[in-house]
Amino acid sequence: MRYNWLVWLGTRLTPWAIGIGLPIKKIIRKTLFKQFVGGEKLLEITPTAQLLEKYNVQIILDYGAEGKENEESFEAATNTFIQVIKYAASQKNIPFISIKLTAIASFALFEKIHTNNPHGKIDNHTLTDIELITWQKIQERLLHICTIAQQKNIGVLVDAEESWIQNPIDQLTMQMMKKFNIKKCIVFNTIQLYRTDRLAFLKESFNIAEQNNFLLGVKLVRGAYMEKERKRALKLNYLSPIQPDKASSDEDYNEAIKFCIDNIDHISTIIASHNEESNLLAAQLLHQKQLPLNHSHIHFSQLYGMSDHISFNLAKISYSASKYVPFGPIKDVIPYLMRRAQENSSVQGQTGRELSLLKQEIKRRKL
Repeated sequence: MRYNWLVWLGTRLTPWAIGIGLPIKKIIRKTLFKQFVGGEKLLEITPTAQLLEKYNVQIILDYGAEGKENEESFEAATNTFIQVIKYAASQKNIPFISIKLTAIASFALFEKIHTNNPHGKIDNHTLTDIELITWQKIQERLLHICTIAQQKNIGVLVDAEESWIQNPIDQLTMQMMKKFNIKKCIVFNTIQLYRTDRLAFLKESFNIAEQNNFLLGVKLVRGAYMEKERKRALKLNYLSPIQPDKASSDEDYNEAIKFCIDNIDHISTIIASHNEESNLLAAQLLHQKQLPLNHSHIHFSQLYGMSDHISFNLAKISYSASKYVPFGPIKDVIPYLMRRAQENSSVQGQTGRELSLLKQEIKRRKL
């Protein structure tokens, strides 16, 4: 992934090759898949869960389905998410699952709702009768998932997606938080701080939660669609929603951490970052405010296959820390794998820094 030309070529050819059935799954399974995915089937996660448990590291479990476009696949994904919740409840160290709403709902419908309702409030007059029925089914699926999660005491993290479908996702997630986050955070929204408007959105979400007497659940990420977002903005000639540079993303991300910890009694936060400084900032703030290291409203998480030096060290000194572990058939997790490849080539120094740390540690152990 250090070789940009290889990432550029691979991210374009791989989905095409999988789509037409070329025999490349074996290559993917032994490379990107092995690095970033826990397995193709749910029970294949168990050895990974047991290994991480030995080091006090928890798991956020993710069924890697997204971008489905028919009712049959939406229902199948919903049933799988419920199976994942039940499996998580049977394990000692899986407190959360992650879901993508495009696994249970049409991207095209989200896009239409977002375009016609840029401020987030759904106007039923812009939808056809069939679309209204479909929208109702989406709400029922998400309600079913969250109901089972509450019964099993498992948190549900709703992933952020592309900016041009995000408003209805935010609205649905807020709707679920109002219902389920009364005494404990069950539902979490994901806030991408590489967007210029998301710090303000975090504060607005907090105000809504305060006014409606529920706990706000947030997962703070920088974001995973940077190249796609910028390319679309350029193509359609609108202002890119992405921060102008990494420093701006970092600044908003750290401000979001401070805001959440300042309001820790009312916001449950998952700090999902591979940035050492951001993780250190959160740890220092807990220390300064004399809060428990394993406070129930603060959780650290990094992707499986990345930044183990952060996850394992935090867990070792009693912070609540996890690895985000996706699973699913190779064809279903291809979009996730392509984002990991692009992210590691476009985020400055990520892969090189981790390789450098590994080499330093090997040298230290030899000495």
